[in-house]
Amino acid sequence: MSRIIRKMSRRAIVQSLLALPALSLFRSQQPVADPDEIVEINGWILRRSDLA
Repeated sequence: MSRIIRKMSRRAIVQSLLALPALSLFRSQQPVADPDEIVEINGWILRRSDLA
């Protein structure tokens, strides 16, 4: 592993470290929810369409 890091340039290492937080932004997006999905909020059982 250390051999690979020695062969990489400093610029490549910095660019790969900066790319990691950008990738997490794409993963944290919420999927589109089904409006008929049943959810529980503060003890109440509701359809998601009732919340809008």
